[in-house]
Formats: sequence, C-alpha cells, structure tokens
Amino acid sequence: MTTLTLATRWNPIDWPLTHGPIPYAVLAAGWGSLVLLAFSRHERWRAPRLFGALMLAGTLTALVKLGVDGWWHPFPEGTPDFVLRWIAVALFAISLVCFRAPLLAVRRRLLATGAAVLVLLMAASQVNRGFDQYPTARAMLVPGVQALTTGKVASTIAATPGKPVEELWHAPPGLPAKGTLSTVTIPGTKSGFTARDGYVYLPPAYQANPRPLLPVVVLLPGQPGAPVDWITSGAIQETLDAFAADHQGLAPIVVVADPTGSPFTNTLCMDSRIAKAHTYLATDVPDWIHHNLQTATGRGAFAIGGLSLGGTCSLQLAVNAPGVYGTFLDISGQDEPTLGERGETVDKAFGGDEAAFDAVDPVHIMARQKFPDTAGMFVVGANDPDFRPMQEKAYAAAQAAGMKVGYQTIPGWHSWVVFRQAFEQNLAWLSQQTGLIR
Repeated sequence: MTTLTLATRWNPIDWPLTHGPIPYAVLAAGWGSLVLLAFSRHERWRAPRLFGALMLAGTLTALVKLGVDGWWHPFPEGTPDFVLRWIAVALFAISLVCFRAPLLAVRRRLLATGAAVLVLLMAASQVNRGFDQYPTARAMLVPGVQALTTGKVASTIAATPGKPVEELWHAPPGLPAKGTLSTVTIPGTKSGFTARDGYVYLPPAYQANPRPLLPVVVLLPGQPGAPVDWITSGAIQETLDAFAADHQGLAPIVVVADPTGSPFTNTLCMDSRIAKAHTYLATDVPDWIHHNLQTATGRGAFAIGGLSLGGTCSLQLAVNAPGVYGTFLDISGQDEPTLGERGETVDKAFGGDEAAFDAVDPVHIMARQKFPDTAGMFVVGANDPDFRPMQEKAYAAAQAAGMKVGYQTIPGWHSWVVFRQAFEQNLAWLSQQTGLIR
C-alpha cells in the first residue's frame, strides 16, 4: 500500500479510491440513495410498483448474464458473481426511477435521477475495489511518454559467464534519475497480426555511454485489458524506477506488448484460425526489439511475463518458443488456453482437431518434453478460487518437465492487488535470471 506524502495528501487525484474514507462515503451515499428511491409516502407508490421495479431489475440482470456469458462470451471465466450483484443493484436503481418518474414533478424527477447516479457510482466503486484497477484517480491517467531512443552507441558492456552486468558497469556522473516511457507500434510483419500500441520502458542506464547491454522483459496484459493497464493500474514505471535507483540506474528493458488486438478478443496466444498470435509474440516482437533497441541477446537475456491470459501466454511462449524466452513469469494464468470450454476452444481455433490443440498446449508439451534450461515463477492470489488450482496444476507440470520453477501466493484474489505485487516482488528474480544482477 502506497503511503501518501505531504504533497499527495492535498492532491485529490492521489486520494485512495479502494480503501480509506472515500469508498465508504460513496457506499453510504449509494445505499442511502437506494433506500430513498425504494420507499416513498406518495399515495400512489404502493408495493406493486416496488415489486415491479424489482422484477424489472432481476429480468434485466438475467438478460445481461445471458447476453454476456451465454451469447457474447468475451471472457473465458465468465462475469464474476460480485460484478453481477453490483450490476443488479445499479439496474434496480434505474428501474425504481422508471417506476417513480410518472408520479413526480420535474424537480423531483431530477432529484431521483441524481440518486440513481449515486447508486451507479457506488456500484462502479465497489467493482473497482474488487479488482483494484484504479487505486487512485491518477491511475486512470496515462503518464507522459517520450520519443523512443533508437540510436545505438558504439561502446557497450555485456554480462559475461559468472559476472552479471552490475559487476561490470558503473553509473557515470550525471546519469538521469528516472527511466523513459514510450509508446510504440510493433507491426505484425510475419504474423499479419494487428496489435494495439505497446510501451517500452528504458532505464536510466540505457542513456549512458558506454551503454550496458540490458536484458528484456516482455509483459502481456490480461483479457479484457490492454497494454496500457501495466502502465496505469500496474504502475510498472514507478516500480522500475525504484529498482533502478537501488542498482546504479540498472533495470531490465520492459516491452509491454499486445497479445489480443482488442479488449474482447481472445487469440489464445496461438497460431490458429483466430489469429497468428504466437508468431507475433515469438517472432515479430523480438525482431522489432532487436532492430530498434540495443539490448543483450540470446534466450538467457529474454523473459516473458503476464497476468491472467497474459500469464497463460507467458507459459505458452516459454514451451513453444524456448529458443526465444529462457525465463517466464506467470501471474494468475490458466492451466491451458481456453475460450471457456475445451470443445468450444478446439472447434473455433482448430476446427475440432484435438491433436492440433494438444501439440501447442503447454501442459501436454511439458508432459512429453523436458526444459532443464528454462526458469519460471508462478504467482497467484491466495484467495483466488478459480486460478489457484490451475496455477498449481501448471506448476506441477513444469516441475515434472525439469524446469527451475517457483510458486508463490499473495494475499488477495484475481485483482491488481496481486498483479502489482507479483511483478514488484519478482523484478529482482527476473533481473537475476537474465544476467543483470547477482
């Protein structure tokens, strides 16, 4: 939990939205507004109208559930129950306004509408608390970005066997205190995949001459999600700057790439009928990095990581492209790529060909192949009832495949409370595995 400094205490944009007085004040205002909407002394407001509003809200909630999880089905795990409950509360408030509006004068209709807005704000606040997507209003804003530094310097320093970069390179005078963040377009040159813009973090040491040849961590968001989530909700720029401050300006280069192309598309990170997402992540992204940035090379200097679907992808890339990525960080990933049901996944991705799916499914691959030179870390929320069993299954399969793997739990469930801590707590481990620090 971030401690507020004197400056941020007086800046509303930095006030906490998921703990402390603000969410509780919104909760009290929302429930109070709902009570005022539900009960009235108006002579024409009777139990049948209240019951009608309740039935309308229940019907609309069922339709939302059916439409999203049954027909559209954009999320493999379905809509979380707590989200559906708050949707129901919001729809109940809207239904109450619809039933009460004909009985009210214009001024009171406006007041009723304002009360419904407070209920909607309460519902949104509680969903945000559940996911911890925006711990402050500042997290909703994308930090300023700079032009990407693509020029290469003639003099470089690389890690050698037995000696990490930090023992061979020392920060020169005048090194910037913070790294740079840039938006980048990584084209699907060989895959034909159309990705959204990604982000590149270059640590302070990248600005030096001689330049240390730094390792690369490719990070992937979840679904629904976007690369920007790692910047805003994940706060990785602050985490990486803090790490660099403790290591002479050294930190991994981080490239946040897009594995899905849109918030509601699940490419499974495979080459299939859906998209050639594997080729994009295993070939196009590394090729772009090598062409545009001056980095360490080889599988030992490249790590892949991600959260939820991005975590599943990281394990997939580690076993399907072991010559590219020697290390992976799987945060709250699944035990296999999925669109929700195994049959649906195989049908849509491979036309029903089970063998084609098994050929690229990580658990099946690890059952028939050993990976003694691959290092991995599995991290999941201790209170995550859905993803924790899947992480345990994937971890056991990785152990059986001879990988050098670890398993961690963090208090929380499938939320940014876990995702942020997982990256922060394993940044030093990633740096060790990729030859940056000892």
